[in-house]
Amino acid sequence: QVQLVESGGGLVQPGGSLRLSCAASRIIFSVYTIGWFRQAPGKQRELVATINVGSNTNYADSVKGRFTISRDNAKNTVYLQMNSLKPEDTAVYYCHAPQTGYWGQGTQVTVSS
Repeated sequence: QVQLVESGGGLVQPGGSLRLSCAASRIIFSVYTIGWFRQAPGKQRELVATINVGSNTNYADSVKGRFTISRDNAKNTVYLQMNSLKPEDTAVYYCHAPQTGYWGQGTQVTVSS
């Protein structure tokens, strides 16, 4: 049973925007913190942002002011709105529920002119 499913990645020019979606199973969405992580080629996977069931958020310093994480309770979905994208944001982005160990399959984001 698939617990976390990402969508919304793609190719975008520097300065552009993308919105990623993470559709979660109902139990995970309603109980656990969900976050976005990313892994660039040759680098370790790193935290991007998290949101808990009370909609409290946490961001990596590298994305503060550019990325916004949010949740839609009616759709059991967590979003990552990414603005002012930079080439260094290029990575595979993963949805993750840390307290459960579940990961999504990942979605590629490429920022390039």
